[in-house]
Amino acid sequence: MTSSGPDGRSVLLLAHTGRPAATRSAQLVHRSLTDAGLTVRMLASEVDELKLAGCDLDPVEAVGGVDAAEGVELVMVLGGDGTLLRAAEIARPAGAPLLGVNLGHVGFLAEAEREDLGATVRSVVDRDYEVEERMTLDIAVYNGGRNATAPPVRTWALNEATLEKANARRMLDMVLEIDGRPLSRWGCDGVVCATPTGSTAHAFSAGGPIVWPEVEALVLVPISAHALFARPIVVSPDATVACEIVPATTAGVLWCDGRRMVELPAGARIEVTRADLPVRLARLQRAPFTDRLVAKFALPVAGWRGRSEPDA
Repeated sequence: MTSSGPDGRSVLLLAHTGRPAATRSAQLVHRSLTDAGLTVRMLASEVDELKLAGCDLDPVEAVGGVDAAEGVELVMVLGGDGTLLRAAEIARPAGAPLLGVNLGHVGFLAEAEREDLGATVRSVVDRDYEVEERMTLDIAVYNGGRNATAPPVRTWALNEATLEKANARRMLDMVLEIDGRPLSRWGCDGVVCATPTGSTAHAFSAGGPIVWPEVEALVLVPISAHALFARPIVVSPDATVACEIVPATTAGVLWCDGRRMVELPAGARIEVTRADLPVRLARLQRAPFTDRLVAKFALPVAGWRGRSEPDA
């Protein structure tokens, strides 16, 4: 951690403008950062919405487009995990770290809660934070199978890539492949391919394991599969995972982080690999991941006595 003067520093501030709490928090953060001498940059659309809500945001650098985070020290996000995932689309290409303040429900990706907002701003001003990298996924979709002549549709994910059935009345018939070899065929509602970061999101809801962030792996979780072998699977982060929708069956749809969608005709093939470009997260404290799980999920730990200290 370092601490230095604020001259020449800028922060991109993103907020869930549909939340009254985010509106108030955005104005507070904007005022506190500008009073400390930092330049605050915001998306032009959010500036307009917040000003309509009565927020005083002068001065503010209104920006737009995918390069909004270029050159900023930090992207500060006010909202829930959905807002932070939206911010990741902007911060990732620029290599800017994300700092989330949870204004939603669980807020697993967020580093701070709303009641800690003042202390969080002070940490930003003082550069009192560390940055960790989280692995992401590259996804290639071949709509005519692997031998299709058309170029694949390419996208990415921080949490997960989820292949789902497109027709609620029919199962998805698909084959799972690991490193070029078929593993199993399922009639199912879908399959989740998650990173360790995403293991506490959709994959967890589907019955998958929680994976500690420092463990590099890919997690595969079938959704309501009609098969004997349909347990969650953990594979190497260097593996190539492919899902093929069996031809002449039903269509599917691919969702990446619940934000980017690709329609999948029968016969489509999806390949998932570890991406070279991570998402960077700013951390204010190095509390154990176990403590984060207990706090976020309100896990019962009453009765724990811990390890006894040795006698002096």
